[in-house]
Amino acid sequence: MQWLLNLDVPDLPAAVTFYRQAFGLRVGRELFDGTVVEMLGAAVPLYLLHKAPATRPCPRRGVQRDYSRHWMPLHLDVVVADLDLALARTLGAGAQQEGEIQEYDWGRLVTLSDPFGHGLCLLQWRGEGYDLVATHGRAIDAQN
Repeated sequence: MQWLLNLDVPDLPAAVTFYRQAFGLRVGRELFDGTVVEMLGAAVPLYLLHKAPATRPCPRRGVQRDYSRHWMPLHLDVVVADLDLALARTLGAGAQQEGEIQEYDWGRLVTLSDPFGHGLCLLQWRGEGYDLVATHGRAIDAQN
């Protein structure tokens, strides 16, 4: 099974610039008459899809794309080696920090939003990362 990550954005060139500067991703291909840009350099390809504000993302009535800061049940977590350095780079590219850096047994985390309203987190593992606190997850994986 292969996973792809698609992210709607209102300004494709600005999104390419942000994800290049913030995370060091690089352009792979332009697709569909230049309305989609494939960004490479992460564990899965990120496809930036140009979608105008106020257009309908699905057939449901009253649902429109809105690029002001919004919550969605899916967000990007980016694992970094140095949280402070990555935070400075991401803020310099145009992200907005939405809270203080949080410290946990498994690592450090800070929440942000990209210039298009999408939530994202920067994570820096400490020691074994989530494996430090995972017990139940291993049993589930073993059963599947």
